[in-house]
Amino acid sequence: MRSVLWPFDLSWDEVDPARHPFDHAAAAREVRSLGPARCVPIPPDVSIVDPAMSAWSHGEGDLWARSMSYALMERYGRWAVGWRWAHDEGDLDGGPVGSWCCPRDSITTPEETLDRVVAALCEWREWLESLAGRFDAYPLDPARIEDQRILWERAARNLILQVVDRTGCGSGWYGHCEQVLRLFLDRWGFAPGHARDLVDEAVGGRFRSWTSPDTVLVDDIAERLARSLPQSLGPRPPAGPGVDHLARWLAVRETVPWQEAHDRGGEGPVTPVRDGAAEDIRVFDHALDPARAEGLLTALERLRADAAHGARLDFTLLQSWQQHVLGTARPPAFRTLPAFAKHGRERYGIAPDTRARLDACLAESAGSAGSAGSAGSAGSAERAGSAERAGSAGGAEDAGARLRLAARAARACLDVCFFHPFDDGNARSAFLALVFVLAREGVTLDGVSLLRRVTFQADHPRDALALTNYVDLHLAETRRRAAAPAS
Repeated sequence: MRSVLWPFDLSWDEVDPARHPFDHAAAAREVRSLGPARCVPIPPDVSIVDPAMSAWSHGEGDLWARSMSYALMERYGRWAVGWRWAHDEGDLDGGPVGSWCCPRDSITTPEETLDRVVAALCEWREWLESLAGRFDAYPLDPARIEDQRILWERAARNLILQVVDRTGCGSGWYGHCEQVLRLFLDRWGFAPGHARDLVDEAVGGRFRSWTSPDTVLVDDIAERLARSLPQSLGPRPPAGPGVDHLARWLAVRETVPWQEAHDRGGEGPVTPVRDGAAEDIRVFDHALDPARAEGLLTALERLRADAAHGARLDFTLLQSWQQHVLGTARPPAFRTLPAFAKHGRERYGIAPDTRARLDACLAESAGSAGSAGSAGSAGSAERAGSAERAGSAGGAEDAGARLRLAARAARACLDVCFFHPFDDGNARSAFLALVFVLAREGVTLDGVSLLRRVTFQADHPRDALALTNYVDLHLAETRRRAAAPAS
């Protein structure tokens, strides 16, 4: 599970300047042509130490910055999300960018703010270009590592020192340092997972915030990294043909230890201090495209009405919302071909019963009969009938009732992600499914920051648990703030 808007796990393929053209001279024009440039938020007219400023910075200000990251990613590629990776205790902690800090300090007037975005984007790009040059500065040959260990060690040492100089060794600087070493190995043919293991073993948690590593430590880490490399590295094996990640998810969902998830959020309805989903859409999606936001808000309104009437969650219901999400003349049909996501890394198969299997899985999102905060007996009977008709999902509602609300909501979200029923907008559809499962139990979250702009891997059970814990955390915080006395 990863946030697509954070740069911490970028791969070399995603940042390699040779793969992703960028015109520095055109950056200012391109940034100002993006949707978020038309709606730079205005910070409150209070001191930077005022709690209202902190709330704005972490709320509307942060959502706008995320929308800018998303727009830049769509325009240039995922490498561009690093524009916010500021020095010290900025937005993302310990990065190489000095032109941006955080919404509180960097969002001022629209023109000044956009100038900072452009400067930060160009600064990040220049750093990536300089890294590419340093990676290629040594005549390394992955097939002859044993004969070149001194060169690998020297390269690693110089890269550490470059990051030390670039970041100033502020808060969390070592996170980017370790990433640079991983990118270096990735560049020379090591698989990202293998590169992470090698770097973690060499560093061993010995870097510290606000502390420049001494020469002995830098030399030891570089030597350990070089000595841990295999004698030679053959070409990466080609990706296996025809992997069906939907089939993998259906196998994994039965093995996820859902009961191990946290249980801080509890059960039962809650009235929040605000509608977090609507607020996120009004700021983030509106900054990207007002029509996109309008469609999502209409779908959200329909969703809550459907939940209040105890509607059954199935593809037909998703379809009715997706028509508004995509702004189509009629409800979009279920896909007829295999689908792809994550730049082609995941493939979701298609079969005659794929839609029926999705309906059977979604039927399991229902709680025990009568538990829904606003669904009456007719809705419960309708859902029970759906589970019975699902055939292969016999007892679906019973299976759902055994899980806590956060797990059922997370699982429904992931079902939509990996069934990938539509040709477009599946992430938004999955989010709406999650919101619906909560709404059917009388729950509205007051924040959704951990639930959007994230991706999951179909064959990683821990991703499913992570999402469940995020839902639970938002639910617990919603209850806490709802119960707090008004100030």
